[in-house]
Amino acid sequence: MGDLGAKDHVKGHRARLRARFLSGGPEALADYELLELLLFLGIPRRDVKPLAKQLIAEFGSLAAVLSADTAKLSDHLGESAVAAIKVVQAAALHLGRTEVLDRPVLNNWDAVRRYLQSAMARMSREQFRLLFMDRKNILIADEVLSDGTLDHTAVYPREVIRRALELDAGALILVHNHPSGDPTPSRADVAMTQEIREACQKIGIDVHDHIVVGREGQTSFRKLGLL
Repeated sequence: MGDLGAKDHVKGHRARLRARFLSGGPEALADYELLELLLFLGIPRRDVKPLAKQLIAEFGSLAAVLSADTAKLSDHLGESAVAAIKVVQAAALHLGRTEVLDRPVLNNWDAVRRYLQSAMARMSREQFRLLFMDRKNILIADEVLSDGTLDHTAVYPREVIRRALELDAGALILVHNHPSGDPTPSRADVAMTQEIREACQKIGIDVHDHIVVGREGQTSFRKLGLL
């Protein structure tokens, strides 16, 4: 097949894939085909099916590709294709966050858990975030307090208290991830949680839970009887 024939083949494949997606939705396409659609945006004239399959095989899943560090994606893709992938991830997180902000957290727990899993499960470093609620348990802020290393992030009770007072929060949920994938709390996690809880109790702020997020799921301190 000459260059012109190859270009026509790629153009026809892309048109058919788009049509199948628009008529049947995401369920009509395999994961690698959804990734193809994204790669079309950054790689305009090349057959990207082999690349899409390679990326999913290397990272493990479509979700893992979307959540991968920009630097790791840049080992395989140009800037335009990386940007297309990260825009989709950002849009998905924005939609998930919209589902939980300004709503009663305890009555919307499934949406909260889905959002946290999407935001944190596949991160390559530890991150500690806080969900701040008002006196009616309405979520008023979702903020990252600190970014750490592969297995540690520094958290200081005074920083938690300071920000809670600034927001006039009545309750908190602590959240952090384990890049190892295993959400089992460590001894350090338990000790840190108790320090924050004791500091919050002194000023009348409730700590509803501490959620540990991993690729293998989530662990609730409250369900474990640790709060």
